Amino acid sequence: MHTPKHILNTYWGHSEFRGSQEEVITAILENKDVLALMPTGGGKSVCFQVPALVMEGICIVVSPLVALIQNQVNSLRNKGIKAIALTGGIPQNEIIDLLDNCCFGNYKFLYLSPERLKQELVQERIQQMPVNLIAIDEAHCISQWGHDFRPAYLECAKLRKLAPESPIIALTATATQTVADDIIESLLFSEPLVVKDSFARKNIAFGVLWADDKKYRLRSWCAKIQNSAIVYVSTRRAAQELCSYLVGQGISTTFFHGGISKEDKQKRLDLWLRNTVKVMVATNAFGMGIDKPDVELIVHYQIPDCIENYFQEAGRAGRNGASAKAILLTNKTDEQQVKNQFLSVLPDTAFIKMVYNKLNNYFQISYGELPETEFLLNFNAFCETYKLNTLLAFNAFRILDQYSVISLNESFFKKTIVQVLVGKQQLFEYLEKNQGLVPIVQTILRTYGGVFDFLTKINPFLIAKKAETNEARVTRVLEQLQKDAIIDYDAQESDLSLVFLVPREDDITINSFAKKVQERHRLKETQIDSMLAYVKNDQQCRNKQLLHYFEEEVRINCGICDVCRRISVKAETNSEAIMNDIIKLLNFKNSGSRSLIASLNYEENLVLEGIKMLLEDRRIKINSRNEYEIV
Repeated sequence: MHTPKHILNTYWGHSEFRGSQEEVITAILENKDVLALMPTGGGKSVCFQVPALVMEGICIVVSPLVALIQNQVNSLRNKGIKAIALTGGIPQNEIIDLLDNCCFGNYKFLYLSPERLKQELVQERIQQMPVNLIAIDEAHCISQWGHDFRPAYLECAKLRKLAPESPIIALTATATQTVADDIIESLLFSEPLVVKDSFARKNIAFGVLWADDKKYRLRSWCAKIQNSAIVYVSTRRAAQELCSYLVGQGISTTFFHGGISKEDKQKRLDLWLRNTVKVMVATNAFGMGIDKPDVELIVHYQIPDCIENYFQEAGRAGRNGASAKAILLTNKTDEQQVKNQFLSVLPDTAFIKMVYNKLNNYFQISYGELPETEFLLNFNAFCETYKLNTLLAFNAFRILDQYSVISLNESFFKKTIVQVLVGKQQLFEYLEKNQGLVPIVQTILRTYGGVFDFLTKINPFLIAKKAETNEARVTRVLEQLQKDAIIDYDAQESDLSLVFLVPREDDITINSFAKKVQERHRLKETQIDSMLAYVKNDQQCRNKQLLHYFEEEVRINCGICDVCRRISVKAETNSEAIMNDIIKLLNFKNSGSRSLIASLNYEENLVLEGIKMLLEDRRIKINSRNEYEIV
């Protein structure tokens, strides 16, 4: 009964495989290595999860993002499948217990970050496990030419020696031929099955919309949606500001970025997944591993840093096969903005060395020391302490993470520490006079036994849940107790957590990868140039441009992108007729471009082109109220 189709139907509710899924699964069951190049939404996880469930033993999955790991593990557990996540910040004794469960607990999946493969304990235990399959997710990270290269991914090659009898499958949605060849070489594949499903998303209408008033255009698009949308922005501040704007326009919206708490992230995600909130404004921290089939609109409010990221994010639209749109909103200032954001803030080696040195000093780590703990960091406070440019410093952090000097997690944390300073009798007398504080104080005392004896880390969210109140109320009670000298209370906030992965050796640590950093900077310049070329090219089908970047050639235009629609409509429409209709409206009343677009039954770009031609012919002009009027 444990055939691939039976497993597919039992756990996923599908009767047939899609695309090349069945071919990939058959090859794995025949013990062959596989490189699977499939588009976003193409069902990559099914390609390794189904055969792993068919075979005896455990599947080891390497994945780069904690959020992606947790999402897939939770999904498997919800299906009743035993899965374990081995992420950062887990104490050593817990790691041993988790690995023991993988060896003897009949678990089917072990998800881990590539950095974990450096640990001798992990390597030793993998050799003891009944490994049936190794899956390398987001495999482009192993290639130095990939858009998100992580040197730690090179550790994946060790799995070949640790589990020599197990096949390996590498999966990615964004790989050029150069990257694909690099993956095969790095993973020591021998005669692998290479499967490349077309990256084409025939139901997505790609478009680039030039607009001086981007907020207005965004509101117009978001107001039309029936189901849900994602608006991608490049900064946390932009996420919050655009969310406030759309809410003010009566559009149900929330925002998501790495600086909000875990509880808030889950709450906002749930609202959006249930379509209680229609629009999610987010940084690229959002979307990876989230399978929402009815997203009908993706808007990029700023130009992304590379086509790989743009294509992956845009591909989150229309997973149900329904018509969807992927719009990139831009204007004349965006080109310089993307260069400023991604090129001018690339830190050189000297700056990276300085930031690494400051980071160690900040946490009082001595030369040669490797602390075995997770550190919480308020990033802005760190930058203020050392007067650092925040963008340069953050990119330095990301490079340190990329080259496995530190493991960085962008999440909002509150660390709350409490100790009762008075005796039990004095506390009892105090509570007699302050009855309103009793439920929360009692909950703390019952939950944390050592709170009278030493500083104790507590969880305000858990306290609020047990006391049937909210977290804000718990915080107010703690502040009152501190004010009345009943407790010692310290609440630290951070928006980053990090783990040091190598002993402190200052310049020596950075010198080992300094040349590679320079090469990556040059690659970033090339990627930005390719992204800008796509934005500016309004003569070739958008689908053709994107697929050409991934070396997939198509002869037929998509027919639904902004370029194809404009060419089609222009062929059928007399430009003189459009200009005459504009003149008729302006004879009646001076109008701005918004009003003209709304009043005329033409494609927006055609109306704007007609206005441009009339201005060039000096038949109309712009008045002091920024309206068009007859000359």
